[in-house]
Amino acid sequence: MFDVIVNGQGPAGISASLYTVRGNCSTLVVAKDFGSLYKADKIDNYYGFPETISGKELLENGIKQAKRLGVEFAQDEIVGISYDDAFNVIGKQNTYRARSVILAVGQPGRKLALKGIKEFEGKGISYCVTCDGFFYRNKKVGVLGYTDYAVHEASELLTYTEDITLFTNGKKLEVDEQSEKMLSQFKVTDKPIASVSGSEFVEKIEFTDGTAEEVDGIFVAYGSASAVEFALKLGVLTENNAIVTEKDGSTGIPGLFACGDCTGVFKQISVAVGQGAMAGKAALDYVKKLKK
Repeated sequence: MFDVIVNGQGPAGISASLYTVRGNCSTLVVAKDFGSLYKADKIDNYYGFPETISGKELLENGIKQAKRLGVEFAQDEIVGISYDDAFNVIGKQNTYRARSVILAVGQPGRKLALKGIKEFEGKGISYCVTCDGFFYRNKKVGVLGYTDYAVHEASELLTYTEDITLFTNGKKLEVDEQSEKMLSQFKVTDKPIASVSGSEFVEKIEFTDGTAEEVDGIFVAYGSASAVEFALKLGVLTENNAIVTEKDGSTGIPGLFACGDCTGVFKQISVAVGQGAMAGKAALDYVKKLKK
């Protein structure tokens, strides 16, 4: 078990890891990729660089620094986080355990652009099975998505109902072997979707071929899980698609911290680095108290 797991290897996550590892906390950074900063061609507004630097260079330098200090790295996509006597960080490849977790994976830029989704949010459209699955006991439910994350959400729904359909919206499934085995537990429909519709609440999914399927509720699980979705599952307060934190990055869950874009702050590298430092120091202090 690690003292601290950081989910995300952007400026906020790496900055946090520097503080925890230098405080003698075993630290693991888990991330699927580098995020949007990796594509930035020129950065001129970050302190300490007399010449322009690219996002790729800045990120790679930060990772080299973290590795030199002893931070460990795992390239994995996180699909869930739970808590018993410690945090369980569930990845596609492995499950990792830690005394403390820092969420630093940025703010989700994705929203499913489908007619009716926004209109019925909170009226049968949900983004969190852990939060809202209970309301669909023995109901007919759809999950929109085509990745491991969507399969994971659909399998969670089995706690509440067996009438589940995974709608891929015309996309080919992008799942690993473990997720593939889960597919036998629910139906899968790959027809392209035109819209979702209903009166007061969502009632059906309409396809581009003119057919439709009735549902009592829809869970959107497109792409990869975000820090905000992890936070919601753990009962953390969110606002405007961002995690609500104290100044030190602490959330309402002891041992869970957040920093960077996922907290809804001004999206600048300097801000992310500063927030990462605050969250890293707070996580370090938390772990030290646990070990006393």
